[in-house]
Amino acid sequence: MEISDENLRTLGEYLQKTLSPDVNIRRPAEKFLEGVEVNQNYPLLLLHLVHKNEIDLTIRTAGAIAFKNYIKRNWNVEDDQADRIHQSDRAAIKNLIVTLMLTLPESIQKQLSDAISIIGKTDFPLKWPELISQMVEKFSTGDFHVINGILRTAHSLFKKYRYEFKSNELFAEIKFVLEKLAQPLTDLLLATMHLAQAHAADVNALKVIYSSLVLVCKVFYSLNFQDLPEFFEDNMETWMKSFHTLLTVEVKSLGTTDDEESGIMEQLKSQVCDNVALYAQKYDEEFQPYLSQFVTDIWSLLVSTGLQPKYDLLVSNALQFLSSVGERSHYRHLFEDDNVLNSICEKVIIPNMEFRTSDEELFEDNPEEYIRRDIEGSDIDTRRRAACDLVNTLSQNFEQRIMNIFGQYLQVMLSKYSEKPLENWRSKDAAVYLVTSLVSRGATQKHGVTQTSQLVSIPQFCQQHILTELERVNVDELPVVKADAIKYVMTFRSILPRDMIVGTLPHLVRHLTSESAVVHTYAACTIEKILVMRDKNRNNISMVRGEELAPLTETLLSNLFATLEKPVSEENEYVMKAIMRSFSTLQERVLPYLSAILPKLTEKLQQVAKNPSKPHFNHFLFETFSLSIRIVCRSNSSAVTSFEDILFPIFQNILQQDIQEFIPYVFQLLSLLMELTPTGSIPEPYMQLLPCLLAPVLWERPANISPLVRLLCAFLTQAAPQVIAQDKLVGLLGVFQKLIASKANDHEGFYLMQNIIQHVPIEALTPYHKQIFFLLFQRLSSSKTTKYVIGTIVFFSLYVIKFSANELVSTIDGIQAQMFGMVLEKLFLADLQKVSGGVERKIVSCGVIKLLCDCPEMYTGSYQKYWAPLLQCLMNFFEGQVDESTFPDDEFVEIDDTPTFQTMTAKLSFANNNKSDPLQGVSEPREFLVQNLATLGSSRPGFLPTLINSIDKQSQLHLQNYLAKFGVQLV
Repeated sequence: MEISDENLRTLGEYLQKTLSPDVNIRRPAEKFLEGVEVNQNYPLLLLHLVHKNEIDLTIRTAGAIAFKNYIKRNWNVEDDQADRIHQSDRAAIKNLIVTLMLTLPESIQKQLSDAISIIGKTDFPLKWPELISQMVEKFSTGDFHVINGILRTAHSLFKKYRYEFKSNELFAEIKFVLEKLAQPLTDLLLATMHLAQAHAADVNALKVIYSSLVLVCKVFYSLNFQDLPEFFEDNMETWMKSFHTLLTVEVKSLGTTDDEESGIMEQLKSQVCDNVALYAQKYDEEFQPYLSQFVTDIWSLLVSTGLQPKYDLLVSNALQFLSSVGERSHYRHLFEDDNVLNSICEKVIIPNMEFRTSDEELFEDNPEEYIRRDIEGSDIDTRRRAACDLVNTLSQNFEQRIMNIFGQYLQVMLSKYSEKPLENWRSKDAAVYLVTSLVSRGATQKHGVTQTSQLVSIPQFCQQHILTELERVNVDELPVVKADAIKYVMTFRSILPRDMIVGTLPHLVRHLTSESAVVHTYAACTIEKILVMRDKNRNNISMVRGEELAPLTETLLSNLFATLEKPVSEENEYVMKAIMRSFSTLQERVLPYLSAILPKLTEKLQQVAKNPSKPHFNHFLFETFSLSIRIVCRSNSSAVTSFEDILFPIFQNILQQDIQEFIPYVFQLLSLLMELTPTGSIPEPYMQLLPCLLAPVLWERPANISPLVRLLCAFLTQAAPQVIAQDKLVGLLGVFQKLIASKANDHEGFYLMQNIIQHVPIEALTPYHKQIFFLLFQRLSSSKTTKYVIGTIVFFSLYVIKFSANELVSTIDGIQAQMFGMVLEKLFLADLQKVSGGVERKIVSCGVIKLLCDCPEMYTGSYQKYWAPLLQCLMNFFEGQVDESTFPDDEFVEIDDTPTFQTMTAKLSFANNNKSDPLQGVSEPREFLVQNLATLGSSRPGFLPTLINSIDKQSQLHLQNYLAKFGVQLV
C-alpha cells in the first residue's frame, strides 16, 4: 500500500464506518481493514493518519486504537506462524513511534504509549535497546507535555514488573533499566518538587507538575516491586522525604468540586500510600526508620478525609498500608494500646464500612458494576474492602480485644435495625459486613470461607439475623439487606450445616423474582454455587442431588428464565450459569420442561448472535445447549434430528456471518450431534460442510483449531467411507501437516492422525504412509519439544497396534536403512518414561509389547540387541515415576497456550467427548505383556530365559511377580 493522500482518505472513511452503531455498516468496514492489514505500509499509513491535525480527532483516535490492536495481534510472532508485519515496517515503527507519540493529543498519546509497551514486551531491551535512551533524553527538554508522555510510556512499559515471575532474564532487564533510568528519575522527582514550590500560584502549571509526580510515583512502584534496587536503597532518604512532603502538602487550588471523580492530589497521595505500603510489606527492615512517620501521616490523612467517592482510592490505599503494618508481628506495639484500637475502630473502620449514598446509587443504577466489585472481588480498591481487610488483620492479632470492641458496635447496629428496619437498614448492612470481616480466616474461590474465628457462631448468626431476612414474604423489601443476607449464605456455604444450606434453596428460588438486579443475581449465583458443592460427610457426593432439587424444578426453571427477561439481566451470566448447573443436577428430570424451554434458549442464541458482548453468558448458553442435547439424546437417540432441525439454521447464519466468537462453539456442538448420530447415517448437510472445514482461513484463528480437529475426528469416526468417497483424505492430511509443524498445536495434529489410522482403511492410507513418517522425522530433527516427542512415541505405538510391528519397522527403514534402530535408541529407550495419561500409557505399553513379541526383526533380526534394553525400559515404565524433565526447545510451550480470551473460554465441558480408548479389550498391560511373552516363548522354546537374564535383577523380580499374579508360565 502506497502512503498517499488517496489511501489516507480511504483509510479514514473505513475507520469512521467502524464507529457506526449499525452492524451492517460497521462489520464490513472491520472486515475490510482486517483484509488490508497484511499489506506493506499499512501500519505506517495509520501512523500518518493519526499525525494529521486536519483530520477529525475522533477518526485519528480510532486510527490510534486500530494501530494499537494491530500491534497487539501481530507484533509477536509464534515460531510456526508467518510474520504478518513487513520487516521494513517494523523498523520504521520503532524509529517513528516515540517521537510521534510526544507530539500528539493525550487521547492518542495514550494509545501509542500502550502500543510501545506491547512492542516492548517482545523487543525490549534485546531488540530495542535504544528505547530507554530515547525516553530518558526527553527528560531534559523541560516540556512537561513531552515528559508526561515519556512517563506515561515508562509506566505502561514497566508495569509488567509488578506481575511477572522472578527470573534471571527479568532481573537482567530491570538492572538495565535502572542503570539508565534510576538517577534521571530521581533528578526529575527533585526538579519537579522544586517547580511545584516555584509555581505555587500558577494553577495550570501545578496541574501539569503534579500529573508528572503521579507518573513518577507509579514508575517508582514498578521499579521497586520485584526487589529493593541498590540505587533506591542508597537514595531512600531522598524519596521518603519527598513522599512525606507529598502526603502532607495541601494544594487548595487543585481541589475539585466534583464529589465523584478523584483529582490530581487524591491520585498522587493514593499512589504514595501504595509506594510506602510496598516498602512496609517487602523491605520493612530498611524502611523501619521511616515507618512511624508514615503511620502518623497516613493516620492524619484518614481521619481528615471525607466520605465522598473521589477519596475512595486514597482511603483504600491508606487502609491497606495500615493493614500491611498490622500484619507484621514486630509492629504490633503500634496497635497494642486500647485507645489506639478503639480509635481505629471508631474513627476509621466503622465510617468506611458504612453503605454510602454513592453505594446505593451504584446498587440501583449500575447493578452490573456493583456486582463486579462485590462478588467478583474487583472491589480491591474500595473503602469497604480495605476496611474489612484491616478488621481481619487486627482481629487475627488481637482477636479477643477486637471482638469485644466490635461486639458493642454490633449490638447497637442490630438493635437500631430491629427498632426501625425501614429507616436503619444501613445499620444491618454494616453489621453483616462487620461479622464477615471479623470471623473470616481463610477462603477460596471454589468453597467460599473455609476457616473462621472460634469466638463467633456462624450458624447461630445465620439463624437469628440472616434467615429472618430471607423468610420475609416481600422479596423487594429492603433490597440491600436482602442482598447481604444472600451473600452471607454464599460466603459461608462451606461452614454452615448442610440442612441449613439446602433449606435456603426455596428462599433463593423465590428471590429470583426480585426486581432488584443485584438481589436476583446474587440468588442465581448462590444457587449455582450450592449445586456445585460436595458433601464431605457422604463420600464427596453432590450436596444437593437431583431428587432433592426435583420438587423445586418447575419454580426454579420458570423463575430463572423469567429473570432473563428483566431489564439489565437479559444477558445475566450468573442466571445463565445457574440454568446450566440446574440442568446438570436435574438431568432427565428436566425433560418434561424442555419443550417450553428450548425455544427460549434458541431465541436467546439468535439475539446474542447479532452482537456478542457478554462472553461468559454466551459460554454458559452453549454449555446449556450441550447439556440439553446429551440429556435428551441419552433417552431418545432419534432426537438428534430434532436438535439438528432447530440449530442448523442458526449455525448456518453464524458461519455465514463469520461471527468469530461463536464459531468454535458451533464446531463443538456439531461434533456432539455427529457423535450421537448412529454411525453410517450422517445427514447430507454435514458432508456438504466438510469441504468448508478444510479452508485455510478457518485454521488461522487459534480459537478454531481444537474444535475443528474435534469435528474432523467426528467425521472420521462416524463417516470415514463418505470422507474417502468425497476424496477429502488428502485435505485431512494437509491439515495434519500444518498442525504438526506448530509447537503450539502439534498435539492436535497427533490427535487427528490417531483418528485417521483408527478409522481409515489401510488400503486408502498406504500410499501416504511414507510421507506421513517423513513429516514426523522432519519436525523431530528441526524442533524437538517434550510434547512432540511424547506424541511421536504414542503415534508409533498406535501404528504398531493398528497395522503391525513389522509394518512400522519396514516403513521407517524404507525412509533410510537401519533408521528404526535410531528410533529405538533416541525415542523409545531415551524418552518412554516421559509419557503420561492413562490411555496414552496403555497405548505405548501395548505398542512396545507387540514390538517385543510380534516382530522377528526385534528378537532374531538386525535389532536383536535392543530387545532386552527395551523390555527393561518397559519394566521401568510400569514401575517407575513419570519423567518430567523437558527439552531445551520447549520454551514453556503449553498444550493450553491461550493467547486470547476467546481461546480460553471456547472449550465446552458438557460437549466434551471422552478420550477414546483403542484398546478396550486390554484392561491390564502387565497381563498383556506376560501373555504375549508366553506366546513368543512357546513358539521358540528356550529362547526367552537367556534374553530375560540380561535385564537387571529388579526388573526380573517385577516380571516374576507379573507371571505369578496372572498365572502365566514362560517356556
